[in-house]
This record gives sequence, C-alpha cells and structure tokens, in this order.
Amino acid sequence: MAKSQQTFNKTEKEKKRLKKREDKQKKKLARREAAKESGLTGIQFAYVDYNGNLTDTPPDPSQKVKVDAESIELGIPKKEESDEVFDPVRNGKVSFFDTSKGFGFIIDSENQEKYFTHVSGLIDEIAENDKVSFELEKGMKGMNAVRVKKI
Repeated sequence: MAKSQQTFNKTEKEKKRLKKREDKQKKKLARREAAKESGLTGIQFAYVDYNGNLTDTPPDPSQKVKVDAESIELGIPKKEESDEVFDPVRNGKVSFFDTSKGFGFIIDSENQEKYFTHVSGLIDEIAENDKVSFELEKGMKGMNAVRVKKI
C-alpha cells in the first residue's frame, strides 16, 4: 500500500496560502465599498505649482507663462571658438625638487598654483629656484607639469 505524498507541512502551507488569498480578496472588496460610499470615483489629480511642489489645487491661468518652443535647447550647447588662442606653455619657478626620488613641485607665475612634476616629464635638468617653462597635463591626482625646460 502506497503512502500519501501529502504531508502535514504541505497541507499547512496550502491552508496558509489560501487564507492569504481570501484575506486579500476581502480587503479589495472593502476598499471598493469604501470608495463607493465616500463618492470618490475616478482619478484624483495632483498639480505642480510654480515652485515645483505638488498641490491639489489647479494653477491660476492668469499666471501662465508662454514659452517659445524654439528657445528651448536640448543637449549640451556647442562650444564656441573664441578668437583668443590658448597658449599651453606656462612659466613658473621650481619650489621643491628631490633628485634622489625624482619628483618636485613648480609654482605657476600667473596664478601661484603648485603643480607636481616627475623626472619622466623633464627635458632639462632642474634644481630648486630655477625659472622654467612647462605644459600641463591631467594626472591621477590633478594637473601635472610635463615637458619642463629651464629658461
């Protein structure tokens, strides 16, 4: 004689699942009845006021602003070419340079910014307090001075 495949645990899970489904159906019917009694049928509206906040009152039509569709720019505006040509070569003074480790810092003469420089970016040998010309390049931690020449 074969044993039933339906265990106690399976029947309990099935009962719970059916009870959950029944409770859900009862809640759904209760919500429908409450909506009919309160008279709220249809879609409720939310309006956006002039500050971007949601309100339940419609906006005042007298304060409506007419926007020309042609004046709206989509995307990033194209960069305009200016007559001013940017000179990539800058001048500065070596504030610190460690020859044993192979790095140092250069202070830009225009904006007094400090830029990191490495031996690999040098054209001439430099030392502290030398006047140099250099170009800037984006490095891992900021702008680096490269192609450094002694003036």
